[in-house]
Amino acid sequence: MAPTPSAEPIIHMRGVQKRYGHFTALKGVDLDVAAGEVVVLLGPSGSGKSTLIRCINHLEEYDAGDVFVGGVRVERGRNLLKVRQQTGMVFQAFNLFPNLSVLDNVALGPVRVKKLSWDESRAKARTLLTRVGIGAQAEKFPTQLSGGQQQRVGIARALAMEPRILLFDEPTSALDPEMVGEVLDVIKGLAHSGVTLVLVTHEMGFARQVADRIVFMEDGEIREVSTPDVFFSSTRNERARAFLDAVLNH
Repeated sequence: MAPTPSAEPIIHMRGVQKRYGHFTALKGVDLDVAAGEVVVLLGPSGSGKSTLIRCINHLEEYDAGDVFVGGVRVERGRNLLKVRQQTGMVFQAFNLFPNLSVLDNVALGPVRVKKLSWDESRAKARTLLTRVGIGAQAEKFPTQLSGGQQQRVGIARALAMEPRILLFDEPTSALDPEMVGEVLDVIKGLAHSGVTLVLVTHEMGFARQVADRIVFMEDGEIREVSTPDVFFSSTRNERARAFLDAVLNH
């Protein structure tokens, strides 16, 4: 069930443009996301989905427009720390430190950023690893885990910073097919837990099940915003229908 929109969305984007040389990846995107909402970005490769979410936490610097997170403008300088304290990111690649145990990979951020003690942060990390279903792997190193387990460590690491927003950039695309379900189950468990989720994914069944809204992108523009039922069952957008036909009948 979608949350009741607040007066001020937790993510507010207006006229956002991003260029790479002569190529324009985002062509004036407008998007609002309410606190606690689950928004899934769909569209063909190269449509701007990953660029959009990377502009939310300034992993990509947008060229024009405005992005606000929790009322704070996303820009270089002091604001950026405030923004990143509110946002966590889970990538396609796991980006874990191979020389640290799973437990310390999760505990490191709160120690460095929030100045927690190692004992306090490790205790919190154990709880989070249990929450994502891999508490028994805490003392292992990342290379000793499967891809699905490593991605769950990545999710626990993002949660350790107590973000208001979690951004997922195709979190299952680097996984073997048999490992996809275990990661999607963890994300489902986070949906409607109070954390705002914005996800880029190619998993259509998952998108339909978990999203409050589907945002369909193509050629750097948002072509449609609708509920999952409308998008998957009765979209009138020709480009969206063509995309669904190509993906679902592949």
